[in-house]
Amino acid sequence: MGAQQPQKPRSALILIVAAVLALGVIVQLVRGDQAGVEQLLKQIALLLSAGAPASSETGLVKRVVDGDTIVVEIDGQEYRVRYIGVDAPESTTRQECYGREAARYNRTLVEGQAVRLERDVSETDRFGRLLRYVYLTNGEMVNEVLIREGFALARTFPPDVKYQERLKEAEREAKQKRRGLWRSCPSPGSVIWLPRWG
Repeated sequence: MGAQQPQKPRSALILIVAAVLALGVIVQLVRGDQAGVEQLLKQIALLLSAGAPASSETGLVKRVVDGDTIVVEIDGQEYRVRYIGVDAPESTTRQECYGREAARYNRTLVEGQAVRLERDVSETDRFGRLLRYVYLTNGEMVNEVLIREGFALARTFPPDVKYQERLKEAEREAKQKRRGLWRSCPSPGSVIWLPRWG
């Protein structure tokens, strides 16, 4: 299963607003107001590039790969999705302290669930996985839950930093309350190789 790029949905509302702003550009050109034209063009570019209403999509979690990666079906196609701002211990290519527990907890949270996916700045990572904040139907952000419960660390990878402080706060809470890997691992955040026992 290759990581395909989902088509970026463009909401009719975004296009309507962009069209209205474009009409404003024409009016400003007729008036000879160059500053007004530049301002409106910036607003159109921001609207179409950021696409706030279009930066989220919904899908169904088909399977959990590990503590910070899932496979989601979006519009009939499957995509690998990497949680933004989350670094869970490895459990697939190597075993790190609390890796199996992180994958298991992630599975109980999302497998088979409908989720909402929110993009930050980047569409994908260098491995072609979609980069997203993932929300359950009750509104909880999975990225934050994994960190707050001690199954992952908060990691910032610019430019995707929209919820950086929120995730760091969740990590501070987990560390303070010694949850999960903060209780069980001698040095959370460093690679600890464990034997694979099947």
